[in-house]
Amino acid sequence: MVKAVVGANWGDEGKGKITDMLAEKADFIVRFQGGANAGHTIVNDYGKFALHTLPSGVFYSHTTSVIGNGVALNIPVLFNEIKSITDKGVPEPRIVVSNRAQIVMPYHILFDQYEEERLGKASFGSTKSGIAPFYSDKYAKIGFQVSELFDDDLLKEKIPRVCAQKNVILEHLYKKPPIDEAELLNTLHEYRDMVSPYVCDVSLLLDQALKDGKTILLEGQLGTLKDPDHGIYPMVTSSSTLAAYGAIGAGIPPYEIKQVVTVVKAYSSAVGAGAFVSEIFGDEADELRRRGGDGGEYGATTGRPRRMGWFDCVASKYGCRLQGTTDVAFTVLDVLGYLDEIPVCTGYEIDGEVTDEFPVTFKLEKAKPVLTKLPGWKCDIRGIDKYEDLPENCRKYIEFVEEHIGYPITMISNGPGRHDIIHRDRM
Repeated sequence: MVKAVVGANWGDEGKGKITDMLAEKADFIVRFQGGANAGHTIVNDYGKFALHTLPSGVFYSHTTSVIGNGVALNIPVLFNEIKSITDKGVPEPRIVVSNRAQIVMPYHILFDQYEEERLGKASFGSTKSGIAPFYSDKYAKIGFQVSELFDDDLLKEKIPRVCAQKNVILEHLYKKPPIDEAELLNTLHEYRDMVSPYVCDVSLLLDQALKDGKTILLEGQLGTLKDPDHGIYPMVTSSSTLAAYGAIGAGIPPYEIKQVVTVVKAYSSAVGAGAFVSEIFGDEADELRRRGGDGGEYGATTGRPRRMGWFDCVASKYGCRLQGTTDVAFTVLDVLGYLDEIPVCTGYEIDGEVTDEFPVTFKLEKAKPVLTKLPGWKCDIRGIDKYEDLPENCRKYIEFVEEHIGYPITMISNGPGRHDIIHRDRM
């Protein structure tokens, strides 16, 4: 059976915790897209971790962690990450890397930085991890696949061809030093030696796992609103964030995905630029940011303070629909216990008309939130493990959100730990 864990919104929904929890009963956990430009925060018996490339199920000894062909693979980052968890006492994980995954090159990171500098105030708020230049090269067919590391003749032919193109841009657009071909070849030899023990035909491995009745968990990065086709374009990422892409990015048939767990926060947050209708500012935002998450709402990769907002039913309904949601996981609900009343965005006012359907970007940028205020529950709900034991106003908040997004909330996270979760039957 294949399950996908994905985000409904801008990312930062708490997918890492949900994946970590579901991985307890999984055999394979697959990262199927994205790179080290976003992170998943995990709190478990070993401590607190911010993962960027490794799948969130890496802490279980019975699982195999898979880097799928759809991932933007920064090889040094992957190996630094493995070391960072084993240094804290986590057993050496079983990891496989697709021979069809493509490599984030050192110059991708430089090009990302240079372009953000060039754009100035018009920049995209990139994490400067090389993701957009990486995917540009992938689809321009001048990227490097992991399998190519093992063909020296190919590398010696391809490197000068790629560098000729890159160096023109470096010299004339960015006024920066050119790429040294010999140095690049040495770097790729180092990457080959690092990744060699882990490389395999991932799609073949997962095909056999499906035949053997194993459970496969697909872990997405970011959320629907950062998808390049269906998100807030152009303030999006460069790979599809939808569960449907999980089949492509892992190399499995689409009909094998039987469950799509879509994660939404009990309030909203976002890192980076782009339309954010329910955003709040000033002291109100600072207080929610300080209390949010586990240690505050700051990007797991960048450390940047997240933009804060109230729960957005319009965006979340849209996000769940595009993901093909079967189950909603509702996270960080415990954070809201300090509020006397809790605003919820139930519609957008655009040019004098109210809609509850998520619009295209140019209309989204004109939208004003239509807010409904619900009474708070004014207490700490951590430690509660049964839905009926939650305060009445807390249950009413969950049920209000569920009604407006139209998808069943079957998991409720009320704390940062692996087992701070309430399982709820479909209503």
